[in-house]
Amino acid sequence: MRLSFAVALATVLVAGCSVDTAGPARAAERFHAALAAQRPDAACALLAKRTADKLPDPGQSCAEALRELDLGAGGGVSEVSVWGDEAQVRLAGDTLFLHHYRDGWRVKAAGCRPVRDLPYDCEVES
Repeated sequence: MRLSFAVALATVLVAGCSVDTAGPARAAERFHAALAAQRPDAACALLAKRTADKLPDPGQSCAEALRELDLGAGGGVSEVSVWGDEAQVRLAGDTLFLHHYRDGWRVKAAGCRPVRDLPYDCEVES
């Protein structure tokens, strides 16, 4: 009896401590799916507000700016790292950084490439 209770308690504790990697992965995939479907407005809706506001040049919409960047195909998810409300999603063709807001995961940076001994260089960032 005690052993089964201990196993059940351990299962609940582990389940309660699990990290949501599916949420950021889905958001990253939806962002690139919108771009692939040539729906930059839908991709802009998945950006963090600060990122969407910073992206366009004066007189340009977020959608126009994303269309000009031509970020390319994202591909399948290869790795997801989550720390608190922040996440990094590595796709076959891109690396994205996301933040978890009340309404879900939003893309803070996309089109990111690692730079040796430096932070990532991103085409889209806040």
